[in-house]
Amino acid sequence: MYRTLNAERIVATLVTLQRRVGDRFPRSGLTGVCGDVVELAKQTTGRIAEVGRPHWALRFGVIVTVVLGVTGLALVIGRAVELKGTDELSDVMQGLDSAVNLTVILGGAAFFLSTIETRWKRNKALTALHELRSIVHVIDMHQLTKDPSMLGGARTSSSPDHDLTPFELMRYLDYCSELLSLTAKLAALYAEKLSDPVVVDTVGDIERLTSGLSSKIWQKITIVQSLEGRELPPAIPPPVFKPSPV
Repeated sequence: MYRTLNAERIVATLVTLQRRVGDRFPRSGLTGVCGDVVELAKQTTGRIAEVGRPHWALRFGVIVTVVLGVTGLALVIGRAVELKGTDELSDVMQGLDSAVNLTVILGGAAFFLSTIETRWKRNKALTALHELRSIVHVIDMHQLTKDPSMLGGARTSSSPDHDLTPFELMRYLDYCSELLSLTAKLAALYAEKLSDPVVVDTVGDIERLTSGLSSKIWQKITIVQSLEGRELPPAIPPPVFKPSPV
């Protein structure tokens, strides 16, 4: 049970994370993002089951096509062996040539049908992985303006709100890092079920993306930790713009 990812456990961990973010930052946009990731994780559970399930109708079609092609070719070859007359044999050889062409066509059709299931599952997985990649960038946008260098710094009228204490800022950034990691685990579920190289490479790209973003987040956390214990200057309110009299 510890050698593969458990989709249900990932969903449960995300639900717990959503509660933690909601308790600490009830009015933040990160709480809503957590809710979206939880819903996406629940959908992922069903999608994983769907792409991992064999498509028996397509497989039956491949088998029927192969059997028909082999049977037709065997009948023509058997008929050619029985014939002794030159004229009759010449006609059969023409038929044999047509049968060979038909067999090639049937073989190509069988190969096409055999890859339909793989391509269908790949497209399903890539669509879901694209959605996960998009939400990774949304998570990154929520931590983008949480700059520890602005703690106690002067603000302008266009500066983002910096009303978090150092401890709250660390917790906020840590929640973003956890959310990125769990999103990458949702992507990894597809690589476990599908050995398709395109899917595996896409999952690897998402994992590298989340790992790189988490590293940047932890650099911010390290900066905040280095500021702990220091007396930060009070936050300077932004200047109030007063229009000049006309």
